[in-house]
Amino acid sequence: MDKHTTQPYLLDRLKAHAASDSIPMHMPGHKRNIALLGTDLPYNIDITEIEGFDNLHGASGILNEYMEEIAVFYGTKRSYYLVNGSTCGILAGIRAATRRGGKIAVARNCHKSVYHAIELFGLEAVYLMPELDETFGIHGGISTANIADTLTKHPDTQLVVLTSPTYEGVVSDISAIADICHAQGIPLMVDEAHGSHFNYSEHFPTSATALGADIVIQSLHKTLPSLTMTSLAHLNGSLVRPEEMSRQLAIFESSSPSYVLMASIDRCFRLLKDEGEHLFESYNQRLTDFSKKMEQLKHLMVLCHGNDNPSTHPTFFAFDQGKILISAQGTGLTGQELSETLRSYHHIEMEMAYGDHALAMTSVCDTDAAMDALADALLAIDRTLDSLNGEHSQNDGILFFALPEKQCEIWQALESEKIDCPIENAIGQTAAEYVWAYPPGIPLLVPGERINDGFIRQIHTLLEKGTKVYSDADGLPKNIRIMHHERLAH
Repeated sequence: MDKHTTQPYLLDRLKAHAASDSIPMHMPGHKRNIALLGTDLPYNIDITEIEGFDNLHGASGILNEYMEEIAVFYGTKRSYYLVNGSTCGILAGIRAATRRGGKIAVARNCHKSVYHAIELFGLEAVYLMPELDETFGIHGGISTANIADTLTKHPDTQLVVLTSPTYEGVVSDISAIADICHAQGIPLMVDEAHGSHFNYSEHFPTSATALGADIVIQSLHKTLPSLTMTSLAHLNGSLVRPEEMSRQLAIFESSSPSYVLMASIDRCFRLLKDEGEHLFESYNQRLTDFSKKMEQLKHLMVLCHGNDNPSTHPTFFAFDQGKILISAQGTGLTGQELSETLRSYHHIEMEMAYGDHALAMTSVCDTDAAMDALADALLAIDRTLDSLNGEHSQNDGILFFALPEKQCEIWQALESEKIDCPIENAIGQTAAEYVWAYPPGIPLLVPGERINDGFIRQIHTLLEKGTKVYSDADGLPKNIRIMHHERLAH
């Protein structure tokens, strides 16, 4: 594979083509006419599958070579460019590893795209509940005991799916979980959307691509220098056939993949392959310096940074230090208020705020000045909290805290007769729509689950704290869509 190390960037190939005298009698319709359209957008390098540029859904030329180079570097059996984000990789991976109507074991804190796959393929879902981290009131990892017990009870499971790292940076013991799955001949799929940087530095947890997972989906655009919607899918082992994975990707990914986005993937990979060691050393130093400054906090807490010791989080197998999760519990501030203060007074835009938490995402592209600004802003806000006497909240900012009772499968609920119900009358009814907070896109309630009083309380608490909560029918906080049981076929 040494020949791949001297390949030109895909971006350079596109620029060379743009500078040629080739007349585009093909898509896209802008015809690279920058005289008319200007250069604000990259029209001149936006092409379709023309001679010399291969075809992503039947790659045998340069795109195949680029993807092979990634597979060699990552140590995977196959690696695939994704230009529809991680969502298309998750949908394709689940379909490639299951049979219609089969059984799938899913971590209940998975992204909503996993549930959409269950819905589309008529799968029977068995849920794995993450452990609860008491200190911050967030989800910890999926325990190996939970995996082993579930597969003992459900030996006909066709695929196990979990998220690691989570949105907050919590990592599960993927190696041990993979061993448990493989002992029964069951493939493991890991949504590693937030861990695409794990492959490049020993300062971060080991990627699932090196720990035995059969399918790994990574969002380059989340934590690496790549354009939005760019991701990778990786395949290992022999439990999922590469040709089936390719076939499913051709179904769920655009048949007109963007060369601009693919050039971004290539540029990201080559930058990190060539300069990653230096970039990640500097990144690690910035995080270390930030963590040291956080030791001065008196009221706010930052997960696994500053005075928060990782040893106090026994449900974490490992943690991604690049995630900065700030807890305002007991300060009188909500996560949304903290986020708004950072935006309004310090010009810092956070990734997410929910309940009592605010989340900052970092990457190798953050500057020293940016990390210093975040640290200084948190210390400044912390000093203003001296006079506040907010009562300690009971982890009421968590996105969900207990596994709801499943009454029927997702697709059964969605295909049933539905009615809108006032939320105060919905306790005991069966949900016929998704309810979620976005980000991170984890369903608080899934179609087919029983609505309980804890869910109702949680919705009100999240809304009171400024967290945006969505539902398919957009009736919250007044109404929720439920199954009309009189019409339910048994």
